[in-house]
Amino acid sequence: MFLRSNTRLRRSAVAAAIAFGLVVTPAGIAMAAPAGAAGPAAAASAAAIPTGTRAYFVITDPANVAAGKSAVTNSGGTVWNSWDAIGVIVAHSTAADFKSKVRAVSGVQYVGATRTTDVPTNADNPPIPSNNAGQNLGTEAVGWDVKQLKADQAWATANGSGATVAILDTGVNDQHKDLAPNFDASKSASCAYGKVDKRSGAWRSVGSSGHGTHVAGSVAAAKDNGGIVGVAPGAKIASIRVAEPAAELFFPENTVCAFMYAVEVGVDVTNNSYWTDPWYGLCANENDGDLKAIEVGVRRAVNHASNAGIVNLVAAGNESKDYSNKGSTSLSPNDSTPKNRTVTGCPLMPQEAEGSTVVSGIDQQGNRYSGSNYDTNGAVDVTAAAVNVNSTSVSGGYQQMTGTSMASPHAAGIAALIKSAFPSLKGKDIEKKMKECSGTYTDPKYYGAGLPDATKCVSGGTPPPGGTSWSNDTDVQITDNNTAVTSSVNANGTVTPSATSKVAVNIVHTYRGDLVIELVAPDGSVYPLKAAKADDAAANVNETYTVNLSSETSSGEFKLRVRDAYSFDSGYINSWSLNIA
Repeated sequence: MFLRSNTRLRRSAVAAAIAFGLVVTPAGIAMAAPAGAAGPAAAASAAAIPTGTRAYFVITDPANVAAGKSAVTNSGGTVWNSWDAIGVIVAHSTAADFKSKVRAVSGVQYVGATRTTDVPTNADNPPIPSNNAGQNLGTEAVGWDVKQLKADQAWATANGSGATVAILDTGVNDQHKDLAPNFDASKSASCAYGKVDKRSGAWRSVGSSGHGTHVAGSVAAAKDNGGIVGVAPGAKIASIRVAEPAAELFFPENTVCAFMYAVEVGVDVTNNSYWTDPWYGLCANENDGDLKAIEVGVRRAVNHASNAGIVNLVAAGNESKDYSNKGSTSLSPNDSTPKNRTVTGCPLMPQEAEGSTVVSGIDQQGNRYSGSNYDTNGAVDVTAAAVNVNSTSVSGGYQQMTGTSMASPHAAGIAALIKSAFPSLKGKDIEKKMKECSGTYTDPKYYGAGLPDATKCVSGGTPPPGGTSWSNDTDVQITDNNTAVTSSVNANGTVTPSATSKVAVNIVHTYRGDLVIELVAPDGSVYPLKAAKADDAAANVNETYTVNLSSETSSGEFKLRVRDAYSFDSGYINSWSLNIA
């Protein structure tokens, strides 16, 4: 399930909606209220899945998949899907003795039910979700969560361009105006019910939480588009929907499908803010061996993606548990009637797969998020923002959510920046680089290697060419009385600057008439933007200036130079940007 609260990974989406109200579910989970009751884009066909059908994993050696498929069909089942490369078959059957019959066949390693309820009868042709574009985006803001990682300072070197991040989640509203510019439909699909559905829009958000859409915005909401900015605003977003509608559960066959499809379409990063339903803690000998089959199947899929060069970011979860000593829980099975279970020694998937990179959570002040899971034996890799994170909502607006579900996409964005700066790096090498550029925290069981510093992560990388805009949000104090200070951007464009290039300046100052503002081009040419004016007593400068840069190069260091021409008043450069288009 996606991390929604202290009682589930799924419940990391404790939502405090900004653009719309909240509705509290019977379980007491705060979720975003939907903007409207949109019906499905396509109605499901008449039931083709027989009533009473159950889904199973049949696990074999990859070299022996054919025998496993024969065992399924000879035991009263059908092969719904098969991932031959990892020896995982998804079978459907209504037969009560299906498991025992298949287990008796030579070459079959594990057999287990993937859910404790029936497969929906419309699983062969489910409705396509309907999302809408929503509101105008308004003024763009770089959030504290992005600045905490220094991602905004890294964009001059790498902004995620060339990297694709797949959001394995509840689906993504690809029509959201802050996500549409970066959305890649060609690598998106639904994996609900354990089979790839490439119909247009099948990847869209289901349920009321908007969890996957929120996650996507933290990774790569577009820059210079209004609204917010993601950690890697130049990266592409793909949505591989894992969750099924209504309860928004992430069943094992859906999870395996999503990792395998991510390999098929060649994404660079996956984000996984959930634990695999319906069981919290996959105890090997429990429930007639079902849980061991689930563990093996999901573990193989995660590791297959990692071995293919994908770095898999995974939220730590929100139960405040030590992976090494989980104790008891009454969270599952969450598709039927939960029961109290002892789960120490029972792994979570995908968190405890070798191919996962696990992310814990902190707040704006850098304190540990109290619900974040941890591990005394070192399963946590890095940490990132998890509390009151503002990002895109499924309605087309914005909302705040809390949980390690929010931390993981920040790290996924860092992985995209690293891939952008160092295109040859893959998989665990990206994780290694991320951990090498992390720090601040000294307790690895809670924070792993610590909080990534994006500027260090991309240091030494080559900025991707072709950009037309660059910005610097680092504060620079303005020295009083005639000493100039500068703030720089490193442009790397390939187009000739226009005669109507724009310089947007935001300066906080108690007497703006004191200020002389200039743009200095890479060749040393100076372009006056604002002169001192002694009788202009207003505070602050928040202006966009038009400059003729048609004689300049589009590559090199441009400087905003600010001089305080008089005494007494003070201030600082808050941010500025250059757009040469």
